[in-house]
Amino acid sequence: MSSPPSSSPCHLPSTDGRSWPRLAPLGVDGLLVSFGDRLGETANRAALSFRAAVQSAGLQGLAETAASLASVYLRFDPEGFDPAKAEQAVCALLASRDWYGAELPKGRRLWRIPCIFDPALAPQLAEAAQAAGMTVEAAIRSITRTRLRVQTIGFAPGQPYLGELSAEWDIPRQTRLTDRVPVGALCVAIRQMVLFSVSTPTGWRHVGQTAFRAFRPDSDQPFVLRAGDEVLFVPAPAETYPSLCESGPDGGATVEPIA
Repeated sequence: MSSPPSSSPCHLPSTDGRSWPRLAPLGVDGLLVSFGDRLGETANRAALSFRAAVQSAGLQGLAETAASLASVYLRFDPEGFDPAKAEQAVCALLASRDWYGAELPKGRRLWRIPCIFDPALAPQLAEAAQAAGMTVEAAIRSITRTRLRVQTIGFAPGQPYLGELSAEWDIPRQTRLTDRVPVGALCVAIRQMVLFSVSTPTGWRHVGQTAFRAFRPDSDQPFVLRAGDEVLFVPAPAETYPSLCESGPDGGATVEPIA
């Protein structure tokens, strides 16, 4: 097997003048295509669009792909893997269009998920709203009126990172961990929201609670949300939470195709 190249000539300028995207070897059988060094709408759009194009392109030896917030990982079958040929094919695809302005992949869906913002179930909403310079009421309006894209799935099985919120929500994570948030917790930091698929400690502030189960290990599709899907959180009264939990793993959510 040939050794991977140390650098790539595959640099295309982005709108901010830096040299993106960038292509680099990763491990013994992979390539990493990066569309920026930080999260942004255009970098995430490019990553999602490019991954979909790669999956449709039929690149020789491609074994799997995965998209993060602003990059795409490509793993090739190590048997007969030729890094130079793989890089050439990926570079050609990168050069074929402006990925920062590309359309998002087909097959995306809009989810409307009921969410409780009562203090008993959203214990850090007031704190997060204050950090964002908003009243609690304004914070709820901001969250529930924003269609949030599933930017990537990560950290825990089926767990979506959702964004972006308005600039006021560029608030840091906590300096201390919350001991544990429940499944279905909606948490916020750095203009993103995370809908927790498992119960876990976190540094993100717990600002809402849903009955939605993003990870369903006994299902044919255990990861319910997909990168590129969009989510609207619909305010629901606290007294409806038990019935939402009893209604099934969707927790009262509805879903429709995005035209």
